[in-house]
Amino acid sequence: MAASTGVHVTAPTLPVIRFRHVAFDYTTIPTKRSAAGILFTRDTTRDHGELLLVEPTYKPDWEIPGGAVERDESPRAAARRETHEELGLTVEPGRLLVVDWSPARGARTEGFMFIFDGPDLDPDQIRLQPEELRSLAWCTPDESDTRTAPPLARRIRSALVARKTGETLYLEDGNPTLG
Repeated sequence: MAASTGVHVTAPTLPVIRFRHVAFDYTTIPTKRSAAGILFTRDTTRDHGELLLVEPTYKPDWEIPGGAVERDESPRAAARRETHEELGLTVEPGRLLVVDWSPARGARTEGFMFIFDGPDLDPDQIRLQPEELRSLAWCTPDESDTRTAPPLARRIRSALVARKTGETLYLEDGNPTLG
């Protein structure tokens, strides 16, 4: 019998899931970038409504309110947090309008983009955060097409359709898929 040294060594714990006696390490699966935003609209006296766009200080194209989903954060929670950070508003995102798989572009990895329906809001309650946003604008869909990057313009158009039809749409690069 070997003498005890009094030293107890514990093996490191790995995030391993066992399926019928087979270990699977989830840390080896690729992760995807994701972002979430809220589509705020308002009716106007024109034939169509307008949607809210924001002009970030850190990139050239306009966006809808929203941003990156952080680690261990749901897309809905990210949309809520980002809207508070950018506009100073505490809102509860509505139903999911679109999920868009966005392919890799340049230094950006592929990812999933989520757009939730926005509640009615009082524009007088918006408080732009100058470190994040330069300005905001209520735009027609056509004006939005010229201010946003083409994939987001397509995503917004699909979100407007989903809002009218009551559906949730799956997109790839801003384009609706069949089925």
